[in-house]
Amino acid sequence: MRYLQYVNVKQGSASVMRFSHGNTLPLTQRPFAMAAFAPQTDGSSSWYYHPSHRSFEGIRLTHQPSPWIGDYGSFVILPQKFEPKFGRDARWSGFRPEDAVLMPHYMKIEPLRSRSLIELTPSERGGWFRVKFRDEKENWLSVLPVSGRFDARFDPAENRLYFTVNNTNDEHVKNFRMYVVISFLRGLSADEPVIGTDKKSKRAYAVSGEDAGIHLPVAGDAVEGQIATSYISFEQALENARQDFEGETFESLLKNNEEAWEEKLSRVEIETDDPDQMKTFYSCMYRAFLYPHKCYEIDRAGKPVHFAPMNGAVKPGVRYTDNGFWDTYRTVYPFFAIAAKDEYREMCEGYINDYRDCGWLPRWPAMGERGCMPSTLIDATLCDAAVKGILTGEPLRKAFEGMLKHANKNAPNDDFGRSGCEEYVRLGYVPIEAHRESVNLTLDAAYGDWCIAVIARLLGEEAIAEEYEKRAKNYRNLFDPETGFMRARFRDGSFRPDFSPTGWGRDYTEGSAWQNSFAVPHDPEGLASLYGSKEAFFKKVDELFAAEPDYEVVGYGGEIHEMTEMAAVDFGQCAISNQPSFHLPFLYGVLGDTERSSYWTEKLCREAFSWRDDGFPGDEDNGTTALWYVFATIGIYPFCPGKNEYVRTKKLVKSVKIRGVEFDADAFSSNLIPYDVFREI
Repeated sequence: MRYLQYVNVKQGSASVMRFSHGNTLPLTQRPFAMAAFAPQTDGSSSWYYHPSHRSFEGIRLTHQPSPWIGDYGSFVILPQKFEPKFGRDARWSGFRPEDAVLMPHYMKIEPLRSRSLIELTPSERGGWFRVKFRDEKENWLSVLPVSGRFDARFDPAENRLYFTVNNTNDEHVKNFRMYVVISFLRGLSADEPVIGTDKKSKRAYAVSGEDAGIHLPVAGDAVEGQIATSYISFEQALENARQDFEGETFESLLKNNEEAWEEKLSRVEIETDDPDQMKTFYSCMYRAFLYPHKCYEIDRAGKPVHFAPMNGAVKPGVRYTDNGFWDTYRTVYPFFAIAAKDEYREMCEGYINDYRDCGWLPRWPAMGERGCMPSTLIDATLCDAAVKGILTGEPLRKAFEGMLKHANKNAPNDDFGRSGCEEYVRLGYVPIEAHRESVNLTLDAAYGDWCIAVIARLLGEEAIAEEYEKRAKNYRNLFDPETGFMRARFRDGSFRPDFSPTGWGRDYTEGSAWQNSFAVPHDPEGLASLYGSKEAFFKKVDELFAAEPDYEVVGYGGEIHEMTEMAAVDFGQCAISNQPSFHLPFLYGVLGDTERSSYWTEKLCREAFSWRDDGFPGDEDNGTTALWYVFATIGIYPFCPGKNEYVRTKKLVKSVKIRGVEFDADAFSSNLIPYDVFREI
């Protein structure tokens, strides 16, 4: 079976700022690679690609994990004809999106204005492109930054273009440059390039400045080149080029990339009579292996090294980036624990290296630390790896050290560590006066404390384990028995008086009390007991699914797209469009009622997901939503990362194989499936 035929890389890309069907990009890249490529159809914002656009501004080397985070180290290459142009509004060309080929391992686009065809296949830290024009008249290849400073020189003796870009949205990154070398294999003219900007251009071999660029003259009707990137130096970029391209042809690299993707996609094999289900499943599987991106390089001695963005130094070891743990801990890493254990181990090593480099475990790294979502859910990622035997020894000890630090000490900058943690330790909750989104901060801290207790026990630290097990019960401090919701408290212990269960923001993260009050993955039995009985708890969850999808803007001052997306479908207050609702359908199953969980997971999979360009119910977020669908389809869900179990639901396909081993969730009588089933796979 070949699985690439089922992948739509555009799944979820039919999105705009005010309504997300995924907010994805159609990325052509190797699995987890440092460099990715996408068509740029309108670079006026972070929403720079849409499948309905008929304009083309170039193939963009990108690292963007989300339009809300933005890109860094990006530039475009574009064939042009006659008088080449610099700016987006001047240079864009029409193209036929229906004729474009966009696949994980290969991209082909025909810009109509330049009468050309450009194709590309990626490498670990760059890519190989070739351009064919219809004729030999005044052809150019343009290399242009997306933003920021562009410093370039063309060496005619080597037939190489050397340049750096420094575009990044992260204020914490020190001395960032991406070093790029494009080695041309054929097609360049001996004439001097055109350099400069729209306002001023001339013939020369070097250019420096904000938003500058370079147009390289093509001799004849074809040009071909290899792109290599580095965060360290031009010398390392050339070494990366040697590693990526030595002994390869375009066709052999293309074949290697195809096989790399087939291997990843085949790690979970399903059998179904529904072709749409096959397409949806394997389009989601493709998204599972895009992020996080590698952010390290292999030096000439064969050792991994990385640019440490917080201090601008080059450090030994691996590093990974472009990942938000608030989203990804829920599905991505528990999936890796089954289907990508070696990669998961190396990712954890990279995150621990961040702690070594800057003194804080990462929260939302995108080159540097963005800190755009609350709390430190890396706790769950590290804990899940630990209990499953993926993270052990000295790295686990180091991770434990970092977890204890952010659980007890406020960071000097709110982008790092647990926000409001010192008052949480003192009061048993984060008070309203200390920090916004205090309910989520408290619940996530309690879960993080439970993760610390689990690791402490693995390490033989019994006293610490007992202390943090007690702290893990702090979620109870916010429960209001009168309303049945988690509510924010002031420092004096009183609840906020103006409470509405449909009020978004303020005390809650990207949701209201409905979506966020059940975020106690480590103790669902204890949560249910607050309602008096399991039956009373189930009644509250029934109310959630039966409620109208109403919302009040409250803390946001205006509507955010997650509100709009929840209201666009009929799943009550279950906003499956966003991560806080991911576990809601499984609240029944984790407490024994597999049937009701199966009803909702099947309904959501059938009605909220597809393989099409509008195929997600909300932001996809680095594999999280795609893997929710994958888990629900095969009949399991990681309700609590950090526990050696998965909640069972009804599988939605005829059969499932995980790395060649038959797996049938329906064959288990218990509502919980132990991780031991997957341990030897």
